[in-house]
Amino acid sequence: MGKKEKDERFRKFGTVSFTGTTRVNDFIDHLEQGRVTGTRCESCGKAFFPPRADCCDCRSSTMKWFDVQGTGKLVTYSTLAFGPKGFEADLPYTIALVDYGEVKLFGRMAGNVTGADLSIGMALSVEANPLADGRLNYVFHKV
Repeated sequence: MGKKEKDERFRKFGTVSFTGTTRVNDFIDHLEQGRVTGTRCESCGKAFFPPRADCCDCRSSTMKWFDVQGTGKLVTYSTLAFGPKGFEADLPYTIALVDYGEVKLFGRMAGNVTGADLSIGMALSVEANPLADGRLNYVFHKV
């Protein structure tokens, strides 16, 4: 049997990625295509973001990708003065939780949006965001 090729696409995600291999590595391909995606269980219909390879409700592994599109509503946000490893140079920056109905997304606001620009319940959109060093993430924008 030959050596299995290692799938390291997930190393492109964010400023610091703590995993190189996951069964949802296609998420990175989708970000490269400008798509922010989650997964939905084909057995019970439960949607997931971040994407999962297995459903925690019915234990099925029959997942299908879907695009997170349209607008969500801002649930909460915080402007950080301290950041985890790899994010220190970005400080301060604002993180947010945005409700898209069947899924909630947690992530960063676009760099041109500060906490002063935000109000709970406002409409936000999400988009894939290529970083200068070749990595990828996603950010929220005001609509």
